[in-house]
Amino acid sequence: MIGMNVSSGDDAEVQLVSAILLYEQYNRGVQYGTVHRVKFDGGKQRPSIGPGRPIDRAALYTALNELAANTAAKAAFLPETVLALSPESITWWHRPTRKRVFFQCPEIKSAGAVVPHPGLVFHASLEGFRVFAVTEDTRPTPETVLHEPPYFNTWDWGKICIGSAKVPNRIDVAAIDGWESGFFESAFTHPNTGKRRVEYAKGPFAFWRDILGGKFSQFPKDALISMDLTLADLIGGNIGETK
Repeated sequence: MIGMNVSSGDDAEVQLVSAILLYEQYNRGVQYGTVHRVKFDGGKQRPSIGPGRPIDRAALYTALNELAANTAAKAAFLPETVLALSPESITWWHRPTRKRVFFQCPEIKSAGAVVPHPGLVFHASLEGFRVFAVTEDTRPTPETVLHEPPYFNTWDWGKICIGSAKVPNRIDVAAIDGWESGFFESAFTHPNTGKRRVEYAKGPFAFWRDILGGKFSQFPKDALISMDLTLADLIGGNIGETK
């Protein structure tokens, strides 16, 4: 089924009105294109592609220029916390702080408290949402070594399991608060499979029970596990299973 409505960059709803089909000849690239109006059939308003016509060069240029103008990143003030910005991703730093977290799992039960956190590097991109820990209390540099995120609901290479968390559909400076809220305000439910996230004698559940219980006035940095990864690697896209 064809998608009917999506959200634009400013969260306003936009409606599907037409479709462009491209026809490729083997080893010779795109050779032909047609444009089709989208029809909405019946009471269910299910969209379908109508009859097509050859693409008009001038109309195609106009549509592409409008699309480029409406999807281009808007100029914005870059706060100190922003580490890198591109059309496909944004990377930023979250200072060490005390912030509330929530847990819902049998081993910890339903619990929440304002607890210390290490410095964090967040990375939102077209490929997903990631978080890493750092030991520095100051703004990271390209040489800063990234560490495993000491949190539940995270996969290897810093990937965050979004689950039912509400996160923005935009990747820009204005959406940073929304991405952070989606991470911190969702419930941590379980440690995901993969590498160890914390170095703690009794394991991750005991670690977070002690954190929630107020054992540490500051986040215990010696519990962080270093990764073979730097901030420069992350910004350059040199992360993943091949590293």
